[in-house]
Amino acid sequence: MNNTTTHAITLYIGSACHLCSEAKDVIAPVLQELGWACSTVNITNNADLVSLYGVRIPVIKTPGGVEKGWPFTAGQVRRLLLAEE
Repeated sequence: MNNTTTHAITLYIGSACHLCSEAKDVIAPVLQELGWACSTVNITNNADLVSLYGVRIPVIKTPGGVEKGWPFTAGQVRRLLLAEE
């Protein structure tokens, strides 16, 4: 992996979302292992994002625009990120 490039996913979440907390726990070790970062976006106060993701959160989105909604495993996240490198 090119150390000068920071890869980052976006994690769309909601307020008081227990599944979102679970998702963070699933993706954290994979992000650390692969050297990726995560930007978290709370959709609660954005009508457009609620329309897109409201029933699907948590949702991860790669820099290439690939989305994976919950549920997902660490293995699925790892494969998704490796495909982006």
